[in-house]
Amino acid sequence: MTPERHRQLAEQIGRAAAKCGPADWEVKIEAAMLAGTHWANLVLHRRGVSDEAEDIVHTSMLIVNTLRKYSLAERDLIDALNEIEELRPLHVRGDVDGGPEAGDLALELLRKIAARAHTVIDIAPQPEGTSCSAR
Repeated sequence: MTPERHRQLAEQIGRAAAKCGPADWEVKIEAAMLAGTHWANLVLHRRGVSDEAEDIVHTSMLIVNTLRKYSLAERDLIDALNEIEELRPLHVRGDVDGGPEAGDLALELLRKIAARAHTVIDIAPQPEGTSCSAR
């Protein structure tokens, strides 16, 4: 997928996630995972770390050497994406307490990922309410 398409999808998903309320933590976590993956792919493609045909779907599904390469190139971004991924089994597929807080954390991590992507594509982050902004 092209970096521009990743950007379009990440922004669209971010706008939708920003409309979620406290009871929608599963949606927030899933949206953060999906949008965060799009932002991460944009960064990796733009920096020449990965080809447009080589997209992350889930960090947990990456071959170890590929994950290592991405982590060496973009440690903070990949760490944030991994942290979102780790929320999924507990709060989306599981019923561990703290779902609303996990949803908020997922969106905060997404904001960090999006901010990194914006520096790579040399644009300012979107105004409040248009790109995973706080509710």
